Amino acid sequence: MNSRWSDYEAAEFVARFGDKWGEALALRTYSSRLLGLEKDLVLHGGGNTSVKATWRNILGDEIPALFVKASGADLATIEPEGHCGLDLAYLKRLRQIAELSDEEMLEELRTHRLWSSGPDPSIEALVHAFLPHKFVDHTHADAVLALTNRVGGEQLVRQVFGDEVIILPYITPGLKLAKACAEALESFPTARGMVWMHHGIVTWGATARESYEAMIELVTRAEGEVAARARGPHGRAPAPKAPTPPSETVLSAATCDARIAEISPVLRGLLAHPTGDPDHPYQKVVLKWLCTPEVLEILAMPGAKEALVTPVLTSDHLIRTKALPLWVEELPQGDQGTIREHLQRTIDGYRNNYLAYLGRYQMLMPRGVQPFAPEPRVVMIPGLGVACAGEDLRSAVIAQDITLHTLRVKRSIVLAGSRYEGLPEEELFRMEYRSLQHAKLKREDESAKPTSSGAELLKGHVAVVTGAAGAIGAGICEALLRAGCLVAATDLPGERLDALVADYQARFGEKILGIPMDVTDPASVKAGFAEVVCAWGGIDLVVPNAGIAAVGSLAELSLEKFRRLEQVNVEGTLFVLAEAARLFRAQGTGGDVVVISTKNVFSPGAGFGAYSATKAAAHQLARVASLELAADGVRVNMVSPDAVFGHGARRSGLWQEVGPERMRVRGLDEAGLEAYYQNRNLLKARVTAEHVANAVLFFATRQTPTTGATIPVDGGLPDATPR
Repeated sequence: MNSRWSDYEAAEFVARFGDKWGEALALRTYSSRLLGLEKDLVLHGGGNTSVKATWRNILGDEIPALFVKASGADLATIEPEGHCGLDLAYLKRLRQIAELSDEEMLEELRTHRLWSSGPDPSIEALVHAFLPHKFVDHTHADAVLALTNRVGGEQLVRQVFGDEVIILPYITPGLKLAKACAEALESFPTARGMVWMHHGIVTWGATARESYEAMIELVTRAEGEVAARARGPHGRAPAPKAPTPPSETVLSAATCDARIAEISPVLRGLLAHPTGDPDHPYQKVVLKWLCTPEVLEILAMPGAKEALVTPVLTSDHLIRTKALPLWVEELPQGDQGTIREHLQRTIDGYRNNYLAYLGRYQMLMPRGVQPFAPEPRVVMIPGLGVACAGEDLRSAVIAQDITLHTLRVKRSIVLAGSRYEGLPEEELFRMEYRSLQHAKLKREDESAKPTSSGAELLKGHVAVVTGAAGAIGAGICEALLRAGCLVAATDLPGERLDALVADYQARFGEKILGIPMDVTDPASVKAGFAEVVCAWGGIDLVVPNAGIAAVGSLAELSLEKFRRLEQVNVEGTLFVLAEAARLFRAQGTGGDVVVISTKNVFSPGAGFGAYSATKAAAHQLARVASLELAADGVRVNMVSPDAVFGHGARRSGLWQEVGPERMRVRGLDEAGLEAYYQNRNLLKARVTAEHVANAVLFFATRQTPTTGATIPVDGGLPDATPR
């Protein structure tokens, strides 16, 4: 690990933040970000940093202050205000207190913030207050945990660092740990840092650079020791393993993807937690897989189960991954039913063990803290990979990142010929159900929510939208993304789809996935759905929207043109419905389909026979699907819009096709044609893609127990009223 410190960059931070926050906090922010850039040091809000400075209050008094990282803040992106300002003199006085509950400690910290709107400080704020140094850094460095989390770890740490580092046994974070740190440093004032067993490492310094580079130097030393031990006692790599039997070989990338596409819906369904709500019967999860050659090799190493089905590296990870992963013995070959039975038994066993664990320590459960769902967050399947589950994409990615680092640390311990040693079960429970940790999760969840109306209604849900690059499709995708849904935007490959995905990724990040798909090709549809499943685990909502139009009287309509519309509008809808039905059945947790129909189903127009007939056929397929899929908990509904000309800069493909002829017949320009359609409906309403999207959301969020119904989105057209 190399120092990333740059005097030029440090000066830029001082120039940017110094006037408002002072030079010390500006440099604290800079070095905190340097630490946050190293995933081998901290992950997703882990670790904490502080600086001691002065603060001028409204009376002009200069008071000693501690600026410590806010709970859950990300060091990689932290701003100065991400360090909570606290009254340092008062915090130091807390050292004389014998005990503080979490609630008491949090109250003392909150009531002695320098500004009332400041964030809650780190759980280790008192450690930073009691240590005398100006700058203090704390990380959960992988290399340090690889030394501490093994049999004989304390002796190994002492061997690596000698008297430069103080070693403390694991102590529950809070007042007790803070007092132990202060007392230990007073006994060894020349120490450069401190290692907390099963927890992490602390360094300090008179300057931001000194503290930061002490961290880098000590962790680098630990990395060297871990690497040397992983090479064996004589500095050589272990002898290669004997070839594994064919049934245990690592799958090829293509085969692995195909197997994940087959298994993920089943696994995702079994990991969904029942809620008891008939309209929203399951708390859905998103799956992120680790299936690289590195991970597959770790799962295949001798003694992998004994080494990997062990507690987390540090208690900070508990609320992300649970204490233990689930290990699935070799999956049987066969159909999804056979696989489901095998996974069901394994997951039921984990669930029962977790409920028993809750029962053993329920007297330690803080008031107001609710138990986590008993399903596993990390599922290890040798030969296939590791599935990491979360209630939304963010939490699944966090679990995935933590799991990857955990696998690497545990492998290094196995290669060294040692045995992993984690925290005892009771301590794991205390930290998993610590009220401060649950409060951190709640704050993170609140801060991650979009601010738009209807935000998070579809959190953890996965949607597939066909014809996404058109006006209505784009509007639906945007509305679903705003509601917290993950959206697979599918359309024919090309610039329109690429532009849509680039636009929405800039606003919604990785919550949108662009998938080229031709709905007239069953293989393309199957491959597109499989890509969604590999990315996020399964599907919850399908919006068949792809459609094309043509103008021409029945007498003039060519069979070739009619068949082209029939392929897209009818066969395309059929193929999408069929693939969605198979996936919904595999998941076993229900779902929704909302077919974008048209007012022409109920009120066809002259010269528009091919479109009206083929869309009517698609509409009828949806009605049949509502009958066939109800037993699987799937609701199928329709939305029938009229005259949607565009969505922002995206123009409707349908109206680009039929608009010129309509304008010619009526002697209107484009604006006049839009006005004509607006004025012909009862409400004189301009129908937009947002209106169509709102109707989709009505069905997708299950506002009423409805299936087989149609919502007209047309401003009121009596002839088009569903009947």
